[in-house]
Amino acid sequence: MTSSAGSDVRTLYRRAQDAFGVRVHGVADDQWTSATPCSDWDVRTLVNHVLSEVRWVVPLFAGRTIADVGDRFDGDLLGDDPLGRWDEAAHDALDAVDAEGALDRIVHLSFGDFQGRVYALQLFADLLIHGWDLSVATGQDSGLDPELVDVCHTWFADWAEGYREFGAVADPPPVGPDADAQEQLLAEFGRAVPAR
Repeated sequence: MTSSAGSDVRTLYRRAQDAFGVRVHGVADDQWTSATPCSDWDVRTLVNHVLSEVRWVVPLFAGRTIADVGDRFDGDLLGDDPLGRWDEAAHDALDAVDAEGALDRIVHLSFGDFQGRVYALQLFADLLIHGWDLSVATGQDSGLDPELVDVCHTWFADWAEGYREFGAVADPPPVGPDADAQEQLLAEFGRAVPAR
């Protein structure tokens, strides 16, 4: 998949992960227990969830299965150094995505086997949307990169029904006729943008 500006899958993944990382580093010490737009998740739980997903990148791109990895990435992965743990995992994940042939490799996911590029795009979307969640929860700039929004919207059109059937996203809330592209995308992922 290539966007109108020529961004390949690796670039899309990197940009979304980097943007999420900036927001992780923007979490104040007293915000880790703040509520997020994700029901029942505080900031620490949200970041830990995304960190877990990023930790899965290395073994899955190496050909391991869900059963091979087991519960290795369950529980608290942030420990007493959330920023350091994030930075380490993000670095390792980028190396795995950037590895020669990674995007053409078959990756064994919980719902089937897919090319690595499909997996990378799923991660890209999750990083992008959860980046918004984290921004809202911590009072950071919640604006998303417009190019990434457009690419994600196009990609998700083919996946939305499956995500909803699986319970991965809620039904979209209504949006007004003047909703911009970001608000429309967030609605597709079950997010209602707070009133300004």
